[in-house]
Amino acid sequence: MKKTLVLSAVLAISALGMACGDAANTNTTNANRTNTNMMTNSSNTMSNSMSNTANSMGSTANSMSNSMGNAANSMGNAANTMGNAANKMMGDNKMMSNSNMMMNGNKMMNSNK
Repeated sequence: MKKTLVLSAVLAISALGMACGDAANTNTTNANRTNTNMMTNSSNTMSNSMSNTANSMGSTANSMSNSMGNAANSMGNAANTMGNAANKMMGDNKMMSNSNMMMNGNKMMNSNK
């Protein structure tokens, strides 16, 4: 019986405290809301900045890739031009295929002799 009375008294005091307690502090609630908004805005700003940086890096990589591709194409074209010139010279007999041959005046001479 004593336990029931004590428990009832505790519940009554708790109920009285809740009924008479202060309302939530509006200033604290607003400050928390402001802090949350600031953190969200900061997070969004950082996210956008990182996204912009990633896009910029991607654009730079694409530009570098295009430049290297153009350089490789230019080198390939130059190699083809040189090959075509060599083929033309071989076809016109302006160039001897044996690299051991050299000119001595108007006569051909074998350098291995």
